[in-house]
Parts: sequence; C-alpha cells; structure tokens
Amino acid sequence: MKLDEIDRRILTALQKSGRMSNSELADKINLSASACHRRVQRLESEGVIRNYVAMLDPRAVGRRTTVFVEISLQGQSDETLAAFEREVARVPDVLECHLMAGTADYLLKVVAADTDDYARIHRQHLARLPGVAQLQSSFALRTVFKTTALPL
Repeated sequence: MKLDEIDRRILTALQKSGRMSNSELADKINLSASACHRRVQRLESEGVIRNYVAMLDPRAVGRRTTVFVEISLQGQSDETLAAFEREVARVPDVLECHLMAGTADYLLKVVAADTDDYARIHRQHLARLPGVAQLQSSFALRTVFKTTALPL
C-alpha cells in the first residue's frame, strides 16, 4: 500500500496518542472528520494499523527488570526452529522474540520483577525450550530511550 502525506500525518498522530477521537484527529491533521474516518478505516482494513493497545509502565505493574537473552539452538532444521518458536510464544514473560543473523539464533526481550524472578523464568521456561544449546542473558541497567512509534 502506498501511503500519502495525509496517511503519514494520521499514522504519526495515532502512534503518539491512539485514544484521540476521530474529531480530534481530524482537527490535528486539518481534514474533515468524515474523510479522516474513511482513511483510518482503510488503514485498518489494509493492515497498516494492526491494533490499538494501552502502554503500561513496567515499574507500576512490578516488572522492573528487563533482560535481553541470546539463544543458540542445537540445530537449524525447520522442525527445530518451528518447535522453538511455537513454545517461546507461550512464555508470558517474553515480550519479543527475533530470529537473528549472527552469533545467536534468537534474541528475546524478557521482563521480570527482579533477578530472583528472572532466575525462575530461566529455570521454568527458557532452559526448557526445545532445541536450546546455549543462553546468554544481559540485564538492562536503565532504559535510556524507548518508543514504539515507527518513523514515517
């Protein structure tokens, strides 16, 4: 789908504040409410806008520790990769899983209450994932910058 300048302005505004009303959005991008609504519906139906979510403060919900986990698998067969991906998606503490090029096969972003909680997650979930040969955990000391907004 080709995005024009108006689409980009809509998407930029919604990435900053997804709860604004259609009327507020239309005013912000200088478009009529009906035209704005039609464009947003099109962006949704074509899959450009996938979902609307609430962004929670991890500290407020007791998830103060972020851990990046590099995982190397024992093999690279389609079955091994599929089994790993199926099971890692079931671990509630894993926020992101990326198939990587480089030394590790996968990079995970994991949230935990603290180091003891991460030890539990490691023992009960990560170390038991199918095909895992090696895990390397790196603890984030502080989040300097974080955004979910894609550059348009």
